[in-house]
Amino acid sequence: MKINKPMFWDKKKPNFLTYILSPLTIILKINNIILKLIPKKKFNQIKTICVGNIYLGGTGKTPTSLKLYQLLKAENYNTVIGKKYYPNQKDEIILLKNKSDLISSKNREEIIRFATEKNHELVIFDDGLQDRKIDYDIKFVCFDSKIWIGNGYLIPAGPLRENINSLKKYDGVFLKTTDENSNLINTISEIKKINSKIEIFNSRVEIKNINKFNLSNEYLIFSGIGNSKSFKEILIDNKFNVVEEKIFSDHYEYKDQDIQKILKISKKKNLKALTTEKDYVKIPNNLRSEIDFIEIDIKIDQEKKLIKFIKSKINETN
Repeated sequence: MKINKPMFWDKKKPNFLTYILSPLTIILKINNIILKLIPKKKFNQIKTICVGNIYLGGTGKTPTSLKLYQLLKAENYNTVIGKKYYPNQKDEIILLKNKSDLISSKNREEIIRFATEKNHELVIFDDGLQDRKIDYDIKFVCFDSKIWIGNGYLIPAGPLRENINSLKKYDGVFLKTTDENSNLINTISEIKKINSKIEIFNSRVEIKNINKFNLSNEYLIFSGIGNSKSFKEILIDNKFNVVEEKIFSDHYEYKDQDIQKILKISKKKNLKALTTEKDYVKIPNNLRSEIDFIEIDIKIDQEKKLIKFIKSKINETN
């Protein structure tokens, strides 16, 4: 489902449009009730972890999936990442393929079958919490701690795919932070009120390749991701001089003329063109030489606690 996220979704309080659209949330509520009736299937031959979200876009689930992949590979688990194929999400598939052992298919059950045939011990699914056919061994929900749940309403009145009370059925939460204004204490308190047993892990976004940039330059930035605001924030926090910004819709497919227009502006104003790695992989090869990208890394607080938690949950299902 491709939706251009309206700005009022991220407001802490509902506005007039929220109330107007609120009756339409009944469609999603009915769909979620129907999905609950579908029997889930447990796969005993292989362990499954799902890293997903209930907030639409920009929660850091793909870099978090990659970080879990790296951590569990280091623990000698024969791990693979699973990603359901969507034609409008080729950017995430390319990124995952470049950085991990990836299995992608139009069906998540088929991904599990392929992984089992290749003798993998563990599949980490990037997205898939709303796939009710699979009973994952561990279910993680990702949030941007600053935005949290926005106005708290379901689509289309707000950004939520499920009611926030659905946290009762999940095992862990990753809270992505980019700066000190992320309101972590209050967010953690709200989560614990819903599910006192859920494990919460704070994750910080860092720029992995920051040393390659000259911070005295002025930059034109552009992105087509779930939360373009967070891209700009991490650049400013790291002292990039952002002069101009172009925002495209999530998973936007860049055309030659889009990039040529950006390069024309950057040359005219003597700005360096900069984007995300996720956007960079979609830029036509012949136009990449004058554009740079930041490579981000996720740092998870209490990594040892996280690994211990995952191991204990996996062993529970043996």
